[in-house]
Amino acid sequence: MAQGDVYIGMNASDLRGTTVLVTGASRGFGRATAVAFHAAGADVVAVARTAEQLRQLQAELDGSLTIVAADVADPVVAGSLLEQYKPKTLVLNAGASPLARPIHHQTWETFSRNWEVDVKQAFHWIREALLLPLAPGSTVVAMSSGAAQFGSPLSGGYAGAKATIRFITGYAAEESERAGLGIRFVSLLPRLTPETDLGSPAVAAYAERSGLSVEQYLSQQPVLLKTEDVAAHVIDLASNAERPAGAYLIAPAGLKVL
Repeated sequence: MAQGDVYIGMNASDLRGTTVLVTGASRGFGRATAVAFHAAGADVVAVARTAEQLRQLQAELDGSLTIVAADVADPVVAGSLLEQYKPKTLVLNAGASPLARPIHHQTWETFSRNWEVDVKQAFHWIREALLLPLAPGSTVVAMSSGAAQFGSPLSGGYAGAKATIRFITGYAAEESERAGLGIRFVSLLPRLTPETDLGSPAVAAYAERSGLSVEQYLSQQPVLLKTEDVAAHVIDLASNAERPAGAYLIAPAGLKVL
């Protein structure tokens, strides 16, 4: 497939019995992704910092979910959990919510928050996936953002951090191919949605900046995603080997290759 081509449809193969590890699994896209993989019959390992939210998720899924409360930006966590679980699918979703302010109202600490969490997490886990390495046929899905493509003037370093995650994932795909590892690395770029803890205040901030109500602002967006939509796309990328390594934007018609 060439740049700009669009994949339509999400026909997931049977994931039953495979191990899937999801970071940032306690809320938002990560939570929806963990639920979707669990429904598909996968053995899901849900990792996040907040133990209580993980326990709530586990209870909702009748206890049939492995939960790990840990800091996913810690390289020891990345290495030890990959060695322990050796997932066939690794979904790197964890990230911090940026401070919704224009550039001159940021400090370096607020500006760089997503570099210290989102990028650091992606770097450590992707590095460990290559070093272990994960088994041939494994897939790593790193959550980037539509902001990596279009910018995000009210979120400090968020857009740059998400663009770097896309680049890191691409670099890893090249290294996997060079070494013949057979690990497929892809990044997914969902657009802004009010359905997540990160997206809701961001949508409100951009609506105010544009002089619009939230409803008016959302009506102008080309794609209005639900967390379940993103989870379905993650499963599609993970379970369909014909999807090549690379970056995918969630476009109105489906997954668009970037």
